[in-house]
Amino acid sequence: MDHKDNQSPQVRILLEFLEVAITSVVFLKGVYPSGAFERRRYMNLVVQRARHPELRDYIHSSVWGLLPFIEKDLVERVAVIFFNADNNPVERFIFKLVVNQSYSSKVEEADLEFSLRSFLIKLSVSEPLTNVLSHDCRWEITAYFRSLPDKSTSKDAGLWIPTDTKQWHQPPLITPIKSMSSEPLSLQLYLEHPSLN
Repeated sequence: MDHKDNQSPQVRILLEFLEVAITSVVFLKGVYPSGAFERRRYMNLVVQRARHPELRDYIHSSVWGLLPFIEKDLVERVAVIFFNADNNPVERFIFKLVVNQSYSSKVEEADLEFSLRSFLIKLSVSEPLTNVLSHDCRWEITAYFRSLPDKSTSKDAGLWIPTDTKQWHQPPLITPIKSMSSEPLSLQLYLEHPSLN
């Protein structure tokens, strides 16, 4: 399926970016051996791409499954959550996004890509901000919606299931990584850790 046909350029660029950024997060955390990834070029940067088809497909289908919800302005955040062996979240990479679908001016794709490129550069050097994960950790991609899609009016509502992810009892420690605010896209990337209390 060609994803480039019917959506706005800013949504297409955002989804392509999220796919690469999430893969970069998983690579950065060392969940899989480095041989599970291969070097590719994206936005004139060297990035990692998952070699294993199931890993690549999970990331791809999770991100592109958000398309109808981003177009309806329902998605507030996309998170890559890492869990310990007890299934408790120990670290979250959060992509908080706002896409202005009513933006009427022509979007300069090169400008938008230039701004998003800086996120990938910053992400690649953010390892010192993260915690070391145990060898038996797991991870998942979670989307947080502003409101739940109506199952009676949206055929895509059944694609996503409510999460049973445990929440932290205290507000998390937040470490900003990068943000941009412009038309038609605003994006923040930050890291959350459980509070030490």
